[in-house]
Amino acid sequence: MKKQTEKDKLTALYERLSHDDGNVGESMSIGSQKAILKRKAEEMGIHRYKFYVEM
Repeated sequence: MKKQTEKDKLTALYERLSHDDGNVGESMSIGSQKAILKRKAEEMGIHRYKFYVEM
């Protein structure tokens, strides 16, 4: 079995839609959360990530 290296890892970035946004499509809230999470991940040296959204 191959040992997983740092470059093989994928980080999950999770956003959640607020009920206050009306649960319609991708809200401004989700867009803001994505921007914040992406910026923070890259500041931490994380460049392999995938967004997961709960609506």
